[in-house]
Amino acid sequence: MKGKVVLVGAGPGDAGLLTLKGMEMLKSCDVVVYDRLVSEEVLKLVRGEAELIYAGKNLGESQSQDAINHLLLRKALEGKLVVRLKGGDPYVFGRGEEECSFLIQRGVPCEVVPGVTSAIAAPAYAGIPVTSRWFSSGFTVVTGSKSEGSGIDLDYIPKKGTLIIMMGVSKIEEVKEALLKVRSPDTPAAIVERGTTLQQRVFACTLKDLDQCVFENGVEAPAVIVVGEVIKLRDKLWKYQ
Repeated sequence: MKGKVVLVGAGPGDAGLLTLKGMEMLKSCDVVVYDRLVSEEVLKLVRGEAELIYAGKNLGESQSQDAINHLLLRKALEGKLVVRLKGGDPYVFGRGEEECSFLIQRGVPCEVVPGVTSAIAAPAYAGIPVTSRWFSSGFTVVTGSKSEGSGIDLDYIPKKGTLIIMMGVSKIEEVKEALLKVRSPDTPAAIVERGTTLQQRVFACTLKDLDQCVFENGVEAPAVIVVGEVIKLRDKLWKYQ
C-alpha cells in the first residue's frame, strides 16, 4: 500500500507563522522528516505517536539529497503519511521540487503546503518592508551559495529595488564583491540573524561595510541579508515591533 508525502513549510522560526494546513498535517501524519532550521516550537506541534527523523542541513553534517529522497520514498511505500518539514517555504531554496519530482516519478503522491519564507518574514520582524511606494516597487530573492559551491550569481542582481540574499553569510566577502559591481558602496544594507525568533539580531550598515558588519558581530547562519533603500524605514517601523 502506497502512502503519501506532504512537503510542509514550517515558516521562519516563530511557530505562530505556521499555516493552519501545516498544523493539520503535523497533527495527522505518521512520520515527520525535518530539517535543522525547523524550530523546537514547531516540532512540539507534531502528534505524539508520529516518528520524528532528523535530516539535518548544517554544513558538514547534512545527509545527501539522494539519501533523503530515498528515505521519503521508503516511508511512503510503507503506507504512511509522511510530512517533509522544511524551514521557510519548500520551494524557496528548499529543494522541495527535487524531492517532489523524485517521488511522483516513482508513483508516490506528493503535495506541498506553502510556508512563510524568511526572505520576507525576517526583514518584516526587523521593521524592514521589502516593498514600499516610497522606495521600492519590487524585490528580488537570490541565494548566496549555489549548489555547485560558487557564490552569488551576478545575472540575478538588479540595479535597483530591494535585494534579499539567503544563505550568504558563509560567503559574505564574495557576496559583497559581487554586489559592489552593481550597487553603490553607500547603498543601505541590513543583516537579520535568526529572524522572527527570540534570538533575532539585526545589524544595519552600508554595502561597503557588509563583510565587516558580519565579522565584527559574529553573525552566523541562518541570516538574511537585505540591500536597498527600504532599510531607511526601519527607524519609523521598528518601534512598533
